[in-house]
Amino acid sequence: MFGNLGDMSKMLEGMQENAQKLQTELESKTFNVKSGGGMVEVSMNGKGEVIDISIDDSLMNDKESLQILLIGAMNDAYAMVETNKQNSTLGMLGGLGGNPFGVK
Repeated sequence: MFGNLGDMSKMLEGMQENAQKLQTELESKTFNVKSGGGMVEVSMNGKGEVIDISIDDSLMNDKESLQILLIGAMNDAYAMVETNKQNSTLGMLGGLGGNPFGVK
């Protein structure tokens, strides 16, 4: 069912190495999103952590608008991070080719 166990072990080691490389690559990326015509800008790293926020001074007296724009920008940035993770993971799995587990 699984073919040669040595081959499977090598394949799993390769997958683990690829996953580690992918994780490092994802963490090094930065995603920037603007909302409200650029009045709010959020930067997020590939781990989904907010690393910078820029807010136009005109929003400092409009708490409700600031909250709406900030939430929207953060959600958009997080969606970009998740989409990038999924695409990168699918790309890695697609690179395995064929039937990795030898199941017929």
